[in-house]
Amino acid sequence: MASVRTWVGIALAAALGISMTGCSSTGGKRAEDARKAQAQGKAAVDTPRWTIGMVTHSGDGDTFWDIVRSGAEQAAVKDNINFLYANHDEGKEQAQLVDSYIDKGVDGLIVTLAKPDAMKAAVARAEKAGIPVITVNSGSAESKEFGALTHIGQDETIAGEAVGDELNKRGKKKALCVLHEQGNVGHEQRCEGTRKTFKGQLQNLYVDGTNMPDVQSGISAKLQADADIDAVVTLGAPFADTAVKAKADAGSKAEIDTFDLNAKVAAGLKDRSLGFAIDQQPYLQGYEAVDLLWLYKYNADVLGGGRPVLTGPQIITEKDAAKLEELTKRGTR
Repeated sequence: MASVRTWVGIALAAALGISMTGCSSTGGKRAEDARKAQAQGKAAVDTPRWTIGMVTHSGDGDTFWDIVRSGAEQAAVKDNINFLYANHDEGKEQAQLVDSYIDKGVDGLIVTLAKPDAMKAAVARAEKAGIPVITVNSGSAESKEFGALTHIGQDETIAGEAVGDELNKRGKKKALCVLHEQGNVGHEQRCEGTRKTFKGQLQNLYVDGTNMPDVQSGISAKLQADADIDAVVTLGAPFADTAVKAKADAGSKAEIDTFDLNAKVAAGLKDRSLGFAIDQQPYLQGYEAVDLLWLYKYNADVLGGGRPVLTGPQIITEKDAAKLEELTKRGTR
């Protein structure tokens, strides 16, 4: 096997999506060997087998977090990492899971800060124990304050602003922002960002995201009560299809738009039952978090200079649907 130092460049190039084949024939062969090793479930480095734990605020069965986890697991194979994963949608229980990984003596932690107040003490305990932490997806504003190395994800306010701009381009006048998880600071930031740039009226609708019939009836009732609503923005891919059904129930002509992407969203963009989606590239969030912890452990590298490393927002429409539909089937978009 090539030296670890040789593989550092390859691993970093892979993490940032940089092709090394143009450097030299030898460099191209080494990069290809690394990709083959990864595909075969083999590590591309011979660094110690460090253990990294990821704890997210995901509820069970959330396809978005399946993609995040898939990216993290793929990077873990390449980087010879023993990868652990746990999740809970309640902040207190999520913090307890982080504590359990600290007690196990993991070498690095990846956490989400959807409910930062509940997570602050757990992240501080990890820092005190000398365990490096990277935050992903939510909590970009709190990440540095809590002592994390960096944050990987999209800036939720900026993402919301992109939605507002897109609604303006589409001539929308009255929109509904559907929040499916009360207390999630990232969701509030998305709606506030949309309100900041949207020239029309924006209303918030709070629903119980763990109860899809409740989500559907809540959106339907709102659309029936206000025929002037011409756009509905859901904050997660699983809720977009439910919003489409609610629209049909209400006999509404509102456009359904959403944050995040999955196979159903790609299909909805393709058949135009959805207008557009905001993709934050969850696979990249998981992959980069593991890869950057590996780089920190091996080479004391920290990407971002103290600022969040952005993976979105990317506005996708029907013109992107065909290609993205292929990628969603393999679980990477």
